Amino acid sequence: MIEFRNIVKSFDGKTVLHGINGSFAPGRTNLIIGTSGTGKSVLLKCMVGLLQPDEGSVMYDGRNFTTANRNLQRDIRREIGMLFQGAALFDSQTVEQNVMFPLNVLTEMPKDEKLDRVNFVLERVGLENVNSKMPSEISGGMKKRVGIARAIVNNSKYLYCDEPNSGLDPMTAILIDNLIKEITEEYAITTVVVTHDMNSVMEIGDYIIYMYQGQKLWEGDSSEILATSVPELKEFIYSNKLVQALKDGEKS
Repeated sequence: MIEFRNIVKSFDGKTVLHGINGSFAPGRTNLIIGTSGTGKSVLLKCMVGLLQPDEGSVMYDGRNFTTANRNLQRDIRREIGMLFQGAALFDSQTVEQNVMFPLNVLTEMPKDEKLDRVNFVLERVGLENVNSKMPSEISGGMKKRVGIARAIVNNSKYLYCDEPNSGLDPMTAILIDNLIKEITEEYAITTVVVTHDMNSVMEIGDYIIYMYQGQKLWEGDSSEILATSVPELKEFIYSNKLVQALKDGEKS
């Protein structure tokens, strides 16, 4: 369980997060949605400790990450996996080396156990026998799957995905969405996905927070979102559908 209470963050006197509250439960895909500049990424950075909120706290299973000492923060960070927007693989390292990186940094596991773990997670994301390939030799969708494997290789309890479908074609995006949801449910991970993709919202949105100008305007699940009475959210949904329709028209 991840809980965040009254998160306030300002830059140069401008408040970008206005007292955000919420909680993300394990075993479900929790989404933070909204247009660019609404504070989604700032909230995520506050949650993982890349930014310190001006007010409020972030709790991981009852542990206050915001006020924790260095040792406790380090222990919590070891339980966090991160899938970055562009996969963020090391270009000079093989797939195997990329996935093994967190184990090298965070554990003292013997080399053979590390390799067993790497092979296990690569198989879980459908990438058997690609250990020796370089990132430049695999597709964008495969890079995202390698990123997922790296994010869970250390038995992560919490998984953050920043725009996981960015740059992917619609079919590959669906595969990545389904993989994130399957892994979340299978391992009871507390997963947080930052996205503006309505396809992802409808496919995997177990719990959704909609943000607008630094405020949480709506929360619910994918079965409720289309019936919203929030004008800003309605516009967000319509704009997403219009953009997708135009893209589909260009491909036909």
